[in-house]
Amino acid sequence: MSEPQRHLHLNAFLMSTGHHEASWRLPESDPLSPTKVEHYQHLARTAERGKLDSIFFADSPVLFGEVGRRPAGKLEPTVLLTAIAAATQKIGLIATASTTYNDPFNLARRFASVDWVSGGRAGWNVVTTAGPDAARNFGVDDQPAHAVRYERAAEFIDVAQKLWDSWEDDAVLADKAEGVWGDDNKIRAIDHQGKHFRVRGPLNVPRSPQGHPLIVQAGSSEDGKKLAAQYAEAVFTAHQTLADAQAFYGDLKARTAAVGRDPEGIKILPGIVPVIGSTEAEALKLERELDELIKPEYAREQLAKTLRLKPEDLPLDRQLPADLPSEDEIEGAKSRYTLIVELARREQLTVRQLIGRLGGGRGHRTFSGTPEQVADAIRDWFFAGAADGFNIMPPVLPSGLETFVDHVVPILQQRGLFRTEYTASTLRGHYGLARPENRFAGSSAQQLTSIGSAF
Repeated sequence: MSEPQRHLHLNAFLMSTGHHEASWRLPESDPLSPTKVEHYQHLARTAERGKLDSIFFADSPVLFGEVGRRPAGKLEPTVLLTAIAAATQKIGLIATASTTYNDPFNLARRFASVDWVSGGRAGWNVVTTAGPDAARNFGVDDQPAHAVRYERAAEFIDVAQKLWDSWEDDAVLADKAEGVWGDDNKIRAIDHQGKHFRVRGPLNVPRSPQGHPLIVQAGSSEDGKKLAAQYAEAVFTAHQTLADAQAFYGDLKARTAAVGRDPEGIKILPGIVPVIGSTEAEALKLERELDELIKPEYAREQLAKTLRLKPEDLPLDRQLPADLPSEDEIEGAKSRYTLIVELARREQLTVRQLIGRLGGGRGHRTFSGTPEQVADAIRDWFFAGAADGFNIMPPVLPSGLETFVDHVVPILQQRGLFRTEYTASTLRGHYGLARPENRFAGSSAQQLTSIGSAF
């Protein structure tokens, strides 16, 4: 096999004690780690030691799942990223934030601030947030319709990007001799008037080191893929089979080209939960140990919520009912619903077996084996046109990430698949993406409304 012409992109998806829902029950785990900043700083430094592109935190404005099942409650991720930024130097920092339960000005300011604090390493994972529980935290009886959430998300991103461009790069003069701090002709109101938002601007933060924080997206529904093709620069996705991953990869790259963007400007990273042992038998033993620690009553209740059923409709030792809701009837997490149902049908899994399969990564691919076998699995999908890289989801933290960094990354490096040193200092640089041009640079006062002097 010839030397590859491109390198993998690797992101570490960090979740409390690990992605396996029973990871907190292992003797090595600290069940109080979800609120310990030093825990996440250690994980970020470990990922940086492995030269990974980025780390990522999921988030939702609602208490997720049953608190009896696994560690619940989490720190607000953009706040956490600022603490991690101070403990790291190169690794990218990505956090989730909802377009349904935020406003563009506040969120644009927050991510621009993280970009400044980190020296150009911030990324925003855009989600639309499904479920009535989140809606009720914001005085709304139910979630907006799926299509409406994505329509709002597209306008939200557009407004945020306009706000990030409301300062030109050279707006700050800091001219002590002349007594002029900034050029008010290079800071402009955006005067956005849309269906969902009216925002005057400008932002009250100068244009950040990356120009725009990196836009990440994770929805794989039709609306999600449409949004990703238009705006996303990295996509986190879930696939159980190579064929499904190849189909998604080809489809999204084609959609990206169809809207006039370079397909290389969007990086697709399927999730993988690597259960690693010094031998295959050792890896499978760890997987079994984790699965045996799952409490079926909690897991069945969560599965029932996902499938819009009652727990009693899911006998543990039977397959899924034949008369499940269709995807068209699902208003939230459509793509994950479809993935779970197709997995259960394809492999004829009982509910108990399905719970075990989902316990490690909630529908993401779980792979158990030696470091060499994990590296092979990553390489094979990469060369087969299924991925630009991977969203690494350690089943147990910190040990799963440490093992991946210490034993899998060196193999990928030896094979020429992954960097041995950072060659860039920003998240965009790690992903091989250019800094966006400012859409307003050089525009005349007649074209754009300039704010009055604030200096």
